[in-house]
Amino acid sequence: MRTVYLGTSEFAATVLDRLATSPHRPQLVVTRPDAPRGRGRKLAAPPVAATAQLLGIEVFQPEDVNSEAARQRIAALEPETIAICAYGALIKEPLLSEHQMLNVHPSLLPRWRGAAPVERAIEAGDEETGVSIMRPTAELDTGPVGLQGAEAIRPDDTYGSLAPRLAALGGELLVEALDLAPSFREQPDTGATYAEKIQPEDRLLDPDLGADRLERRVRALTPHIGAYVELPWDERLGVTRAALASGGEGPAAGQLAASDGRLLYGAAKGALELLEVHPAGKRPMDAEAWIRGYGERLVG
Repeated sequence: MRTVYLGTSEFAATVLDRLATSPHRPQLVVTRPDAPRGRGRKLAAPPVAATAQLLGIEVFQPEDVNSEAARQRIAALEPETIAICAYGALIKEPLLSEHQMLNVHPSLLPRWRGAAPVERAIEAGDEETGVSIMRPTAELDTGPVGLQGAEAIRPDDTYGSLAPRLAALGGELLVEALDLAPSFREQPDTGATYAEKIQPEDRLLDPDLGADRLERRVRALTPHIGAYVELPWDERLGVTRAALASGGEGPAAGQLAASDGRLLYGAAKGALELLEVHPAGKRPMDAEAWIRGYGERLVG
């Protein structure tokens, strides 16, 4: 089947890698323009562009995939299907209706429609998530679903461990959908939830939340976004690994305390033990190493 692939992220690159080994290898990969990345803010290609180049597939990086020029470039290839995964921009009319499209969405729709389904599933404490192959529509992630596959969320899963498993599953399901052309069914509204984009305030380990939710937030945002606590001296401390504190009461909500070599953060319900932290401008380190440098400035 003649295909064109739209994707941008590392997740989408994994799906592309699988698609390229199938009989549906894309004739063209469309991705976002190069953008500043990393500490140096140097221009870098999206992961999908790098993967496509390694695979020897032509790459197209329009400023706007919905523009007439971009639509003409895609249409000239006469694709039978456009496959989409984590492209990072809305597909609008008339492009949306000009081709048959399949979208790889990492959740069991209608749960977690939206931009951050993997993170929101972990933070919510879901025991299971998965991947849906759906037809995109003008309304975000509400289109009919053709295939779904489930994936358990393990108690210690981070985004970094769960997302690759979902990407591998997504690649298999996409190829299966192209092979078998399954029937598609409309999504029910019952059970629909929305995975809003991660905002700056979502990174804060808000002491008003329970320690169990804060522990899940750390896992949901590791390693790609990062959670943090506010230090008493107006500095942020990144948190890359945490666990529910055991052994009695911790510090008051919002306070950070060093106690018997452990770094504890108080929440409205319980306390969080910070196991690995990421000070600004430094590499991540275990809590004990951080305490040796900063512990005297804390309570406890």
